[in-house]
Amino acid sequence: MNQNLLLGQTLRFDGDPFQSPWQEVTNHRHDGAVLIDDGHILAVGSREKLLAEFPEANIIDYGNDLIMPGFVDAHVHYPQTAIIASWGKRLIDWLNSYTFPEEMRLHDPTYAGEVANSYLDIALAHGTTTMASFCTTAPSSVNAYFETAGKRGMRVVGGKTCMDRNAPAGLIDTVQRAYDESKELIDRWHGKGRAIYAITPRFSPTSTAEQLNTLGALWSERPECLMQTHLSEQAEEIAWVQDLFPSARDYLDTYEQYGLLGARGVYGHSIHLKSREIDKLAEVGAAVVHCPTSNTFIGSGLFDLMGLAKAQVGLGLASDVGGGSSFSMLRTMAAAYEVAQLKGAVIHPAQLMWLATEGSAKALHLEGLIGKLGPGIEADICVLNLNSTSAIDQRVKNANNFWESLFPTIMMGDDRAVRQVWVAGKAV
Repeated sequence: MNQNLLLGQTLRFDGDPFQSPWQEVTNHRHDGAVLIDDGHILAVGSREKLLAEFPEANIIDYGNDLIMPGFVDAHVHYPQTAIIASWGKRLIDWLNSYTFPEEMRLHDPTYAGEVANSYLDIALAHGTTTMASFCTTAPSSVNAYFETAGKRGMRVVGGKTCMDRNAPAGLIDTVQRAYDESKELIDRWHGKGRAIYAITPRFSPTSTAEQLNTLGALWSERPECLMQTHLSEQAEEIAWVQDLFPSARDYLDTYEQYGLLGARGVYGHSIHLKSREIDKLAEVGAAVVHCPTSNTFIGSGLFDLMGLAKAQVGLGLASDVGGGSSFSMLRTMAAAYEVAQLKGAVIHPAQLMWLATEGSAKALHLEGLIGKLGPGIEADICVLNLNSTSAIDQRVKNANNFWESLFPTIMMGDDRAVRQVWVAGKAV
């Protein structure tokens, strides 16, 4: 018998709570059940109904714990795992002081494998089952990432970071190498098992116009891939882009004019967008990714979550390890809530949970595969203990409804709240 029947509270969505009233698209069951069979979710419903329909299933009773999709982290840098929480730098200084020296170490395949193992173990411990990661310019870092994730059965997105200027010599690519190595890695990994490849220029300041144009051509040749990069993170960065690309209308135009703007494009940060950029992102169906702990840690600014949602730009949520200061998507949701408050908006827990699961899956064009509790969806599941610490438990005892029971875990939870993780239908 390969069927496992998980019992507990369940939370699922029938739509986007940023585009519809959250009450209309959110479904919570206190007496929920999820049936897993052959790596996929077979059924979701009441425990009474599913117990009666599948009497021979192996029962795992999580009591009052919340059964939900595994978290989807839409923008990370796994090579920066060892330098998370490095003190006191703005973006460009932080890259030069911490990021670039560490990324050079991943030319060593053994070290790249160690970092990939460390990162994925930590991510899974925090309930994250899928992530989109920038690797380094070394193919060894890409191979280590996909190989390590494959051994765990994880669905992951990643790609070789491409840079041919404004970086240390040990990380510099050429235009041709960026194309050739990216194409070879796409052929090796994209669609193999649960691997998804993303063509990955780091950001405009570290790529010449020639490299951006060549990567745009590669994306045109392989449109089934994603394309991930950074956009409008810090004021100094934007000014630098203007100096490097004086003919560009704005930062987004440095991607648009070279074929790097499209529906399968994923743009990290996107804090200081102009109205033209917002309109264009919405028009092409691209997604931007909110990285709140990173944006506050490095002092980048306040992301306009509700404004971009109103403009119908696709939205994802991310830890942005290691510029982000936590591996936890719970902490990331808490930071998103706090940033929205500073922007004058109050985000409901339903919206935060959707953003960290189905919203991020949709941003990565993985909707229908992960990020949702529903028949046919791959069984990547996180089970949350909503009473994981004494501080949280005492608040939950005074809760008047489910949302008041959930919100303390969003705001104060960490890996202790993760009771169990399932990847491709197998308990981790």
